[in-house]
Amino acid sequence: MFNIGILGCGRIGQVHAISIGAMDSATLVAVADAAPSAAEALSARHGARVMDAEILISSPEIDAVIIASPTDTHFGYIGLAAAAGKAIFCEKPVDLSSEKTRECVAIIEKSGVPFMTAFNRRFDANFSAMRARIAAGEIGDVELVAITSRDPSPPPASYIERSGGIFRDMMIHDFDMARFLTGDEVIEVSATGSALVDAEIGRLGDVDTAVATLSMRNGAICQISNSRRSSYGYDQRVEVHGSKGMLRAGNVLENTIEMANGAGFCKAPAKYFFLERYKEAYRAELEHFVTAVTNAESPSPGIQDGLAALLIADAASRSKTANATVSIGS
Repeated sequence: MFNIGILGCGRIGQVHAISIGAMDSATLVAVADAAPSAAEALSARHGARVMDAEILISSPEIDAVIIASPTDTHFGYIGLAAAAGKAIFCEKPVDLSSEKTRECVAIIEKSGVPFMTAFNRRFDANFSAMRARIAAGEIGDVELVAITSRDPSPPPASYIERSGGIFRDMMIHDFDMARFLTGDEVIEVSATGSALVDAEIGRLGDVDTAVATLSMRNGAICQISNSRRSSYGYDQRVEVHGSKGMLRAGNVLENTIEMANGAGFCKAPAKYFFLERYKEAYRAELEHFVTAVTNAESPSPGIQDGLAALLIADAASRSKTANATVSIGS
């Protein structure tokens, strides 16, 4: 049995605990959180022991750790887990600092422990099928990619204060999707944004409405649209246009029932938020991690993918501030 410990018992830690509970090949042994009540609650639901984070990481019972704690704790936990020889499954971003993320890359490469950056959207059945069909040449050479990602409502100010901004927190998923779908690298970014949804977000120095245009190495262009507000549910759409055709993945709705009458056609709303929309993707990514580590294979996406997405986010942030196109790594 593959034994896992979770660091961070908030919303995403709870999601991973549920995924582990549905697996035959893994078990949740222990949990840790800076808030004892959160750890106790998760422990009670899943039968795991509550441990201090450092004790959990060093425990010989633990084969792998899931780092689902706030981003500013990731760096320390990664260093401890690597030194303890534990496989690491880390939520995005690896760190808010590209320099610290590069340090993490060096730590992981030196230790040789398996590391997976948790970009769950790669494991969505629709997006993974789209990637396979693009790679098979079904639409020829990719020319244009359009990614839409809109949350139903903004997060609280306390979250915004630690998030690193919309490009590092929210759009980073879309930056990874651009790389994943095209199999190519981003070389330039042009980005802009406004605070239109919540004035408090603007007061904190962030934006809640943003657009980025990415120039890919092979010449393709990717357009990304983000908003912290969507009155019709969690809006997640992707369109990829190529030299031979186009592939499109639409929203996943609450049900497939469609009503038609004199007023027109009516469908169900989109699933409300990421917990519902990506439930199966979260389970699939964790199954991939466990299978890869068990078979002594490298899980993907790895830490270099985490760094690549963060560098794009850094460039987008600089582009928005400077009102200029920014090269990756400049």
